[in-house]
Amino acid sequence: MTADLIRTADVVVVGAGTVGAMALWHLSRETGTRIVGIEQYGRAHGRGSFAGESRLFRVAYKEGDVYVPLLREARRLWHELQDEADRSLFLPVGALSIGAPDQPEMQATLATIASHDLPHRVLDQHDLREAFPPHAPRESDIGILDTQGGGLRPEASVLGALDLAERAGVDMLYHCPVLDIEVQRGGVVVRTAQGAISAGVVVIAAGSWASELVPALAELVSVRQLALTWFMPRDIRAYEPERFPVFMRDIGAAHVFGAPTLDGYSVKVSPGHDGMAQGRRVADLPTTLSSRQLRLLGLRIREFFPDMNPEPVRFSSHHDAYTADRVPIIDRSADGRVVTVTGLSGHGFKFAPVFGRLVRDLVVDGRSADLPPSFSLAEHLARRAG
Repeated sequence: MTADLIRTADVVVVGAGTVGAMALWHLSRETGTRIVGIEQYGRAHGRGSFAGESRLFRVAYKEGDVYVPLLREARRLWHELQDEADRSLFLPVGALSIGAPDQPEMQATLATIASHDLPHRVLDQHDLREAFPPHAPRESDIGILDTQGGGLRPEASVLGALDLAERAGVDMLYHCPVLDIEVQRGGVVVRTAQGAISAGVVVIAAGSWASELVPALAELVSVRQLALTWFMPRDIRAYEPERFPVFMRDIGAAHVFGAPTLDGYSVKVSPGHDGMAQGRRVADLPTTLSSRQLRLLGLRIREFFPDMNPEPVRFSSHHDAYTADRVPIIDRSADGRVVTVTGLSGHGFKFAPVFGRLVRDLVVDGRSADLPPSFSLAEHLARRAG
């Protein structure tokens, strides 16, 4: 096959982050299947799109009805992973959206709730101040509490999934960049810095790096910078998980999201992706935030939380691959040799275990009844052309 061949496998998974780790967990349950996972960095590293202490989980999803069945299944799988990994991964604190009732995002959230009869609470300004005093709602604001929502611990989740996969016999190669992927008549050859692997199927779950492995994806995805920031309030007790849900808030064009305190002294309050850097490659993006960006963000935070010190105590710069309409790409090539997952567009982690299961379905069964047609490469190309 090749002079530098080091092993053979049934399935190779490239990327062990958000979806790759979960796909490895699901695939590891397939008895007798030889699986190799490849990660260019270390186990549950801090360079991926998943890093950053916490993520929001919502079932009342304003982005569209098509996602709700996936989120219901994801919630079940988050608890399954939590039990199997014996780690605290899902924080059942609820997810709170705050904004004007005529705001499109709020209307879309309520429409999703009505369409799927989801458990929730609607709070007026008085209710918000009484139930969640750190927030400073405007007179016109309402709150929508998704009681099935909550917080996720991303690094612990990725590590837990990888631990389970390796315990089940998955062979992992860490600190192993992929140099080339060649589809051949009898299978796929994945060439890496540690040698080549011959396999029947390759899963490309490389996130922001996917288009560097599959150049044709560059037509469909771009890479965007994402900022995460933490601030200190006067009274940290009001932001403890028992009292403070994960949240999304809007004041005019300004958007922030965040989570309760997990370190005991600071609160994650971060901006949306608007105004952040974009590029074709991860290397095109800044690796930090400027003093001006942090200063302006601190002033914005005071609009939402008057008791916050406007100076962030920590911050980090991340990235994700975005499609034009923020619909992910999850598809299988016509010959069945390549399964691709990318374009999670800044909202993929909540879906991670169910997306990993969809990958398993495409690899093992060749199809998945739960995979929305809009996720396919053909649909993405058609939308781009139209």
